[in-house]
Amino acid sequence: MKKVAFALVLICAFAGRMRALTPGDLSRVSFEQHPGAQISPDLIFRDQNDQQFRLGDHFGKQPTILVLGYYRCPMLCSLINDGLIHALQELPLNAGRDFQVVDVSIDPAETPTAAAQKKSAYLRQYGRAGAADSWHFLVGDQRSVTQLADQAGFRYAYDPQTHQYAHPSGVIVLTPTGKISRYVFGVRLDARELRDALVAAKEEKSSSIISQVFLLCYHYNPITGKYGGLIL
Repeated sequence: MKKVAFALVLICAFAGRMRALTPGDLSRVSFEQHPGAQISPDLIFRDQNDQQFRLGDHFGKQPTILVLGYYRCPMLCSLINDGLIHALQELPLNAGRDFQVVDVSIDPAETPTAAAQKKSAYLRQYGRAGAADSWHFLVGDQRSVTQLADQAGFRYAYDPQTHQYAHPSGVIVLTPTGKISRYVFGVRLDARELRDALVAAKEEKSSSIISQVFLLCYHYNPITGKYGGLIL
């Protein structure tokens, strides 16, 4: 059953008076769904060990859960990964045996050290054996990040005043060959929806475009034009 289309915007609390992105800028932040699109296997990143990581070298027998965000994100990225881990803990499927996870920072200034710190924290939270070799945390240059985001339909915006990113929430499930199978939107990911997405991806199936429910985290209130508390 198709979901009703909503655009839910979550604005994180922040105190300050500097300029930020305009409501027009924020309106362009979204997930554009590209089911069936191929993620380029030739994109090169650096992993948490500062080793070269070519995406195609890690495509193969398993589906991939692709998570885009940035490691110093003050709120939403942690919530997305927390939601992902919570959903994965409800599944009999295991990272390493049944699928892999690839976290990619959209911030080209972030380092493998930051990636390593996040990996350590998330693996400890996930708590299942065998995940270390199949849960990757990557950083990359602007070109690689932009190409991956464009292919995935991940539309975000950077505010140079606050040095933060406005971006949508959710994960992208890829088939073993690296094609986009399905998008799972939101912060508190539904375990059954994620399981169905992984099963479909394993069979190289891609879903049709569905209505999207996504959250946007940014430290600016586009309704009042001021920084403030949590709004919906």
